[in-house]
Amino acid sequence: MRIGVPKEIKNHEYRVGLVPAAVLELVRRGHEVLVEHDAGTGINLFDSDYEQAGASIVSTAAEVFERAEMIVKVKEPQSGERQMLRRGQLLFTYLHLAPDPDQTRDLVNSGATCIAYETVTDARGRLPLLAPMSEVAGRLSIQAGAHCLEKASGGSGVLLGGVPGVPPAKVVVIGGGVVGYNATRMAVGLGARVIVLDRNLDALRHLDELFGSQVETVHSNADSIQQHTANADLIIGGVLIPGAAAPKLITREHLRQMNPGSVVVDVAIDQGGCFETSHATTHDNPTFIEEDVVHYCVANMPGAVARTSTFALNHATLPFTLRLADHGLKALHADVHLRRGLNVHQGQVTYEEVAHDLGYEFVSAEQALGI
Repeated sequence: MRIGVPKEIKNHEYRVGLVPAAVLELVRRGHEVLVEHDAGTGINLFDSDYEQAGASIVSTAAEVFERAEMIVKVKEPQSGERQMLRRGQLLFTYLHLAPDPDQTRDLVNSGATCIAYETVTDARGRLPLLAPMSEVAGRLSIQAGAHCLEKASGGSGVLLGGVPGVPPAKVVVIGGGVVGYNATRMAVGLGARVIVLDRNLDALRHLDELFGSQVETVHSNADSIQQHTANADLIIGGVLIPGAAAPKLITREHLRQMNPGSVVVDVAIDQGGCFETSHATTHDNPTFIEEDVVHYCVANMPGAVARTSTFALNHATLPFTLRLADHGLKALHADVHLRRGLNVHQGQVTYEEVAHDLGYEFVSAEQALGI
């Protein structure tokens, strides 16, 4: 198969779909890999590195899309990229379709087969291709939140860990999954007072076992959210419903009860965000203020640490990329977990939550593939 790797064009996005080591694996299996010129230079992966691994360097994204049978990316295709997709082509990348009707429409119209990293599952029901970026984003959320709390950034001027005689910041983490665990780990390490809210008692038990008295675990409901957000210095939103739009758990009214200069970091922004007041921001302009609360809502947070993120992502995606390259659509027939990643196929929406949220007729992946 001919695999294409275009250069990412989203704001300050320096990650790349395949690293040279992944290219080498594909080439050794007899596949051809086309890499757009300078696709990896933002993270010190140069054209010469890709050529040594066996890739062919092409000048433009248009040539990549025109010649490749499968496109491997990181972020969702931008408007111009979507116009270059064609029927029968495979697209393997993050999509986050539920809050993005324009992208969904374009992918449906393209006739391409679009597989989303974020909805591929494993035998234990986890999301193995989302997990690495959730780990990165969870850890970054505390780093970003701490910076936003600084007075020069519009924050209240609170140090997360406090100092002797001055109490630490109160950090509330909404969601005890991969994002929540990693945010909690970082906040505890910095000496903050940490409260984690989740509806899943097993997740709370796990965090309690890991952190003991360093973390307060709380069952999430309307009352507990109201109680713990009111005096929080920093709130991390890390809720996830796979493939679906994130629920709006923190309302404008909640924010009005917070102290001026408090900070919210919406890690769920790729799925529309879990704060009522959230809208996606960029690394160029990462924050805005609503109700005197600083909002950090960057839609590609892991792009800030693009080299770490690229290698972490490739370690997770490569086995699936190899399977798709080796077998094409037959890989989806054989692997139910990879099939869960199928969101759009030849003009049909094949992920139920996306179809529900955006008003499309749902066609199961099995029906669309004729299994």
